[in-house]
Amino acid sequence: MADHRDEPLVLGIETSCDETGVGIVHGTTLLADAVASSVDEHARFGGVVPEVASRAHLEAMVATIERALTDAGVKARDLDGIAVTAGPGLAGALLVGVTAAKAYAYALGKPLYGVNHLASHICVDQLEHGRLPEPTMALLVSGGHSSLLVSSDITSDVRPLGATIDDAAGEAFDKIARVLQLGFPGGPVIDRLAREGDPEAIAFPRGLTGPRDAAYDFSFSGLKTAVARWIEAKRAAGEEIPVRDVAASFQEAVVDVLTRKAVRACKDEGVDHLMIGGGVAANSRLRALAEERCERAGIRLRVPRPGLCTDNGAMVAALGAEMVARNRAASDWQLSADSSLPVTETHVPGDAHLHPHPHSHAHSHDHVHETAKDNLYS
Repeated sequence: MADHRDEPLVLGIETSCDETGVGIVHGTTLLADAVASSVDEHARFGGVVPEVASRAHLEAMVATIERALTDAGVKARDLDGIAVTAGPGLAGALLVGVTAAKAYAYALGKPLYGVNHLASHICVDQLEHGRLPEPTMALLVSGGHSSLLVSSDITSDVRPLGATIDDAAGEAFDKIARVLQLGFPGGPVIDRLAREGDPEAIAFPRGLTGPRDAAYDFSFSGLKTAVARWIEAKRAAGEEIPVRDVAASFQEAVVDVLTRKAVRACKDEGVDHLMIGGGVAANSRLRALAEERCERAGIRLRVPRPGLCTDNGAMVAALGAEMVARNRAASDWQLSADSSLPVTETHVPGDAHLHPHPHSHAHSHDHVHETAKDNLYS
């Protein structure tokens, strides 16, 4: 399979938070998407514990990679490259993935690509809806990020238009679920309960929507506080909490702002496509309202299926394959995790002298390297 520049076979590793994801793609075709989640281990703490996540990644890594290779029906030696999330994310969790990717890439003699988590969330849509239009407007909403980005080339040019100035949308979902004693994670349960509630029952605030506010930035801290105080007041008065109405009204406040700003950005930038990604993109009301508003504005909406919206290895493999296809520079063995890697750095290229070609003379005479290839991946 090597030397297929237009259709590279790439394995991607994602460990930015609590999902150990390994995906394999052939060009824009998804062959395998193996995920091992540690969410249940974090549930009793009410949120992700970085040290627990790192240990879970370490324990799940090899088995998840082997499962992906089996699911894809390919041999590790046939890969054209190994891609891994280099950031942003939890430093310890990222480090497990980066270290694993470096080990596999070195043992196999394959190029290594450290890629950006947010850019990967955009690129994953290629696996479902074909090549990304250029430019593409992307609304990324998750537990750690709420961002509006425009990209003319997903491998080299991603420009941020706006982002959350406090709580991300997914973080707000988790916090309100905690106040309502609904457990962790909060997104799925609030989405489910909201379907039976009235989204207009309670007039919760829409942050940063005034005429003088930043057009594309988000703020959900004030909304979170308003909902929490409303609930506390009801409890103090001895009244029953209408959980479904609270869930629906809170959710509506979040998705109203997200979709309104995304459509405005498309109009202002002259972009006729909107891609929505990240874990909160699995929310049914966000999808429905985005579809409604995009159709009204003449904007084509692209949203991957829910399984590809949450963190996964397929999205990393998709961006890695695009890096190979467009002949972007591989990372070197100095690659490390960067918990605050900016989205403008879609990948972390290395110095050529530190990353010789995988089939170079330097590698062919490396005894450790040859032993690893012969014994582990033949």
